Amino acid sequence: MGQLKKVGVLTSGGDAPGMNAAIRAVVRAAICSNMEVMGITQGYYGMIHDKMRPMTSKSVSNIIHKGGTILKSARSEEFRTKEGREQAYNNLEKHGIDCLVVIGGDGTFNGARIFGHECNIPIVGVPGTIDNDLFGTDYTIGYDTALNTVVDAVDKIRDTASAHNRIFFVEVMGRDAGFLALRSGIASGAEAILVPEIDMDFKQLYTYLEKGHNKNKSSSIVIVAEGEKINGGAIMLAEKIKKEYPNFDPRVTILGHIQRGGSPSAFDRVTASRMGVSAIEALNDGQRNVMLGLVNKGIVLVPFNQALKHKKQLNPGLLELTRVLSI
Repeated sequence: MGQLKKVGVLTSGGDAPGMNAAIRAVVRAAICSNMEVMGITQGYYGMIHDKMRPMTSKSVSNIIHKGGTILKSARSEEFRTKEGREQAYNNLEKHGIDCLVVIGGDGTFNGARIFGHECNIPIVGVPGTIDNDLFGTDYTIGYDTALNTVVDAVDKIRDTASAHNRIFFVEVMGRDAGFLALRSGIASGAEAILVPEIDMDFKQLYTYLEKGHNKNKSSSIVIVAEGEKINGGAIMLAEKIKKEYPNFDPRVTILGHIQRGGSPSAFDRVTASRMGVSAIEALNDGQRNVMLGLVNKGIVLVPFNQALKHKKQLNPGLLELTRVLSI
């Protein structure tokens, strides 16, 4: 289709630390390739409502260390309709945008997959989500930072749990995926970790807790992934523990959106920078409808269809590690 001349870049869905580093890399790599760059504000909503502006190297100065996204993010019901996507494409044509880099998670990539096929426009996806749940990549941008945020919070919670000999249920994000809960639980020495991928009944949880208290443990930390798949989340579990086993004194901490914020870790900054540059390289190599992935420390290309079709599995070795270390 000839030399690409102008790339649009957007962030969509939930924000993740490192998105700004990815935007910075996309902009500067595009400029190095003699391409113009248009920043699209508020994701697909901004495409439909023509919220676009030119970006230069100066536009992305001093953002690599910042959380959130300078391009903002939004969800768009309009983009789910063919009419909305047609309006978005008309706006891209108006600005001369002939390719896209989209930064986000599975919802973002599903929209990109449909849009790319309907409008015949090259799109490359950069995985940015703290859930780390995208198939085809070992790590997503934001996951490492969120992981460290959770561990730091749990370390502080354990101080209080030890002082009062209490059980704390700490709820983390990951409604459909337990990657954040699993690794943060191991890193913080949790006595039990509840994730949506593994069925754990109430009696099994009690066995974990009783085992620890019988050994005179001064505290117990239970990491719980949010959502109905875990019996309603940490609050419901704590209420059940209190009702059926009054000798326990459970407390609940829901970390919430603190996990999405903050300055990205060095790992996330480097990963985002590598992926942002690789996105422009992939477009210039004629790639389309692919997601970038990090596998065995190397950058790979994964078709959107493959990334969205397959479900990423938890590492069984880490699940076994959790069982061993809770003894």
